[in-house]
Amino acid sequence: MDELTGKQRRHLRALGNPLKATVFIGRDGVSAAVLHSIEEAYANRELLKLKIERSCPLDRKEAGQQLATATKSHLVQVMGQTVLLYRADPEEPQIALPS
Repeated sequence: MDELTGKQRRHLRALGNPLKATVFIGRDGVSAAVLHSIEEAYANRELLKLKIERSCPLDRKEAGQQLATATKSHLVQVMGQTVLLYRADPEEPQIALPS
C-alpha cells in the first residue's frame, strides 16, 4: 500500500468534507464490532468519515492510526473528533486520485 501524497490527501479531504460520519467509536474503542461496521461501509464507498465519541478510551490520533492499520486503509485526516479513512476498491476504484 503506497503512501498518499500531499496532493492526494488534499483531494480526499475535499471529497470528505460534505460526508456525514457513518461509524461511531465509543467506550469500547477499536472493537471487532467497529471493525466489522467499517468493513461493511467500505462495501459501499471508498472514503469513510468516522466520529470518535468522548467516551472512547483512546486518544483520537491513536484511534485513527489503529483503525487505519486494522482495516488496511490510509489515514487521511484527524480533525477534532473526526477521522477520515480511505481505501481504494480493489476491483473498481471510484475515486480518481491526482498523481
